[in-house]
Parts: sequence; C-alpha cells; structure tokens
Amino acid sequence: MSAKFGPAGNSDSFSAKYKSTADAPKFLKEMGLDWYEYQCGRGVKVSDKTASAIRSKAEENGIGLSLHAPYFISLSSIEEEKRDNSINYILQSCDAALRLGADRIVIHSGSCSKISREEALELAKDTLTRARKQAIEQGFEAVHFCPETMGKVNQLGTLEEVLELCRLDDTFIPCIDFGHLNARTFGGIKSAADYEEMLDKVENALGADRLKVFHSHFSKIMYTNPGGEKKHLTFEDNEYGPEFEPLMEIIAKKNLSPVFVCESAGTQAEDALTMKQSYKGHKKG
Repeated sequence: MSAKFGPAGNSDSFSAKYKSTADAPKFLKEMGLDWYEYQCGRGVKVSDKTASAIRSKAEENGIGLSLHAPYFISLSSIEEEKRDNSINYILQSCDAALRLGADRIVIHSGSCSKISREEALELAKDTLTRARKQAIEQGFEAVHFCPETMGKVNQLGTLEEVLELCRLDDTFIPCIDFGHLNARTFGGIKSAADYEEMLDKVENALGADRLKVFHSHFSKIMYTNPGGEKKHLTFEDNEYGPEFEPLMEIIAKKNLSPVFVCESAGTQAEDALTMKQSYKGHKKG
C-alpha cells in the first residue's frame, strides 16, 4: 500500500480540455495521479447516469474516489432542525458515494460561534452518532465518515476536536486538512516536528491502523488574524504555508498510506502531482 494523490474536483487544465466530469479519471491517470474527490459542496445532485459513468471510468483507470459532502452541514448547530437536515445531507452523500463507487465522505464539523467549544463538540457528537446509526439502517455501512479539520477559528474542527469525533466509531477516518490547521493557527505549521506531533496525536487517539489510512486535504491557504482561513492559493505562493515537502518525507519514512486530496485554487491536479513526486522520491531514498 502506498499513499494516493489527486485533486478536489476539476482543475483548470482539465476544464480547458474536457467538458464532462466522467473524463476526469482518464485525465488523472494520464497525469500519473490515482485519486479523485467528487465535489457535492453545494448539494448532492448526482444523477445515476453521471455516477455510473464516473464509476466505470474510475475502475477502468484505477482511480480511487471520495466525495465531499455539502458545505452547509453543521453538526453543531444550536438549531435542532439544522442538525436533522445535516443528517439528511450526510445520508444523501452516502447514497451518492456508493453509486459513484466511493467509500469515504468528507464532512465539515460545524460552527461554535454562539456556544462554547465543549457544547458544540457534544452537539456534533450526537449528530454524527445519529447519522451513523441511520446510515447503517439504510445500508450505507461501507461508507467511512471523514470529519474534517476546519480553517476558521470560530469553526469546530481543531485536530483534537476531529479526533474526538472519530473516536465515536471505529469506521470514522479523520480528514486532516493541513492548510486549514495552518490557517487557524496563523502559520503554526513550520517544521517536520510540527507534522510529527500531529501524526502522533492521531495515532495516540485512534491507533496505528487509522493513522495509516487517514484522509487529507492539502493546499496553501491565505489567513487573517484573528479569523483564520481566507482563501485557497496555489503552490506557487511563497508567502503562506504550509510546505508539503517535510510531510511527504515523514509519510514515506513511516510507511503510511493516506489519501492526499489537493485543494489548490485551479492547479489542484498539478499540485497533487508535485506532492506525489516528492513522496515517491522519499520512498526510493
């Protein structure tokens, strides 16, 4: 097993060449990538025809798949109706994921702007537990929930909070967005030691098996103090981090096989390939 790399959605280079997302797996294989994260951020609208086409092309080209659930999911909303709606969006995402042939869905944790972080975390735990129970009842037990670390300071989604959510169920896999974590700590990821510390926290909370296969988003992200995340950048940017090279070396050295989904702005396929080449270089070294 080795780490997998691919883009979140379609890069500008893909869109310049192809019209249909069904061509994404072919494009990614030609580039030398092996993963694709289908975007349902603005709602789950995947027809059976689209899902079937992407699924068969992904199988044909050896591309693994995950799905990003809607952005408006809020596991920790103080409004019960919003939490119940969030469960429905998660179930819709599970259904779409299975039709696409994906076995991971990435879920935003929610907000804690009007309540304490502790209260928000308890609400999120309850929502996620109920969502998992209903997912199993509806036959979606094969889909892994991946709660995501978030980039804005007033959002639920520090690494510790995400690990706490993942402890609810052995099938949950953390989605560690290193760009988000760097943004919410105003450039806190500076060295290999910072990455090591994060990975140690994952292993201590969830065990070596889940550390080995964690899900990840990676991009350089502009941030403001005290807000956190402002906007996604590309690897060309020299002002904001985090840098991917130390992480690739650690992943190779520890023999981990996570999925890295690149969320660079427009160059996500190219930047995913840059990460993969760095990782492969360290694997050989």
